[in-house]
Amino acid sequence: MPLRRFSVRHQHNDRLERRAAYGPAERAVLNYDAFLEAKGEITDWPGYAPTPLVELPGLARQLAIGDLRYKDESKRFGLKSFKALGGAYAVLTLLRERIAAAHGTAPHAEALLAGGYRDIVSKVTVATATDGNHGRSVAWGAEMFGCNCIIYLHEHVSRTREAEIARFGAEICRLPGGYDESVRRCAEDAEANGWLLVADTSLGGNARVPCMVMQGYSLIVDEMAAQMDAPVSHLFVPGAVGGLAAALVAQLWETLGPDRPRIVVVEPTQADCISRSIAAGKLTPAEGSVDTFMACLAAAEVSPVAWTILARGLDDTLAIPDEAAVETMRLLADGVDGDPPLVSGESGCAATAGLIAAAHDEAVRAALGLGEASRVVVIGSEGDTDAETYRRVVGRPAEDLQRITA
Repeated sequence: MPLRRFSVRHQHNDRLERRAAYGPAERAVLNYDAFLEAKGEITDWPGYAPTPLVELPGLARQLAIGDLRYKDESKRFGLKSFKALGGAYAVLTLLRERIAAAHGTAPHAEALLAGGYRDIVSKVTVATATDGNHGRSVAWGAEMFGCNCIIYLHEHVSRTREAEIARFGAEICRLPGGYDESVRRCAEDAEANGWLLVADTSLGGNARVPCMVMQGYSLIVDEMAAQMDAPVSHLFVPGAVGGLAAALVAQLWETLGPDRPRIVVVEPTQADCISRSIAAGKLTPAEGSVDTFMACLAAAEVSPVAWTILARGLDDTLAIPDEAAVETMRLLADGVDGDPPLVSGESGCAATAGLIAAAHDEAVRAALGLGEASRVVVIGSEGDTDAETYRRVVGRPAEDLQRITA
């Protein structure tokens, strides 16, 4: 059955410096030494395992590309999202710093997991604003390491996502408005109340914690390197505030230099802040409402600290309509030409949807250099993080697909 075609808007980064060295400005945000520290902590957490890199030869044939792999972040720590790597790692790092200030040494995660330092940790409250998945990671990290947690949710976050966060014991604060308004309100309240802010964007001005969050995401590249049997030519990544994209660009830029894959960010048409910023050569917000079916990509502004990496290191952006994500969720659930079925949520399917749209548009396909020799990886950033929406769109619960593939 032929794949449906969707409109796609491509923006190349004319300020890309592909042969430039990974410099001091970028290294101040993310660097390999900090990655090794994050890796040493995260890989010791209970339940850690690299997420699968799934071959999709059927879809590759339909798109006339050489090889296609799907990095399935729905398997990440039972939280169904790559965000598990970032928010929880930032919580741990902040708690280690608080303990070091009192005792002169920063304990390994193992000590906190065993219940150590409760006299300090139990008095700490972490807070963040979220579209869903980052907040779930922060709440999970707070429960795992023993501190208190407050999560700010804007009015468009579904009740299903709220329930998933609350089950980790977090206090929920609901606010009117959108994501960016909730980010600013949470930052103000955290400062007023002495909470530790665990933001995944530096819109509030503090870049240090978002850097911790992004550094956790870098583990995805390390896993991919061990899983691939040949170099990758293209990497498609979902957008939002740019934290995931910046983490992957940084790791690949620093380790592979000009030999890194062509990295393409995919965004909803109405939440295209990275595309607009790349086009303008400066931070430029999306216009109007950013409410989108791709709920975890509904950001109006790029994180300034992520922009430090993306401004010179990102190759391209694609903006796609919501219906492309709806169709791609179903397509991945069914599998294409014998491909294994995949549970991919509204935002998790965005990178794949962007690839499909680009491959069917002759001009964009040529501009991206997609062809029979291309070896492509798409980041499947989430599974059914909103189980009710997944069931409604796909027509069956994720558990049905998981039984098929078990």
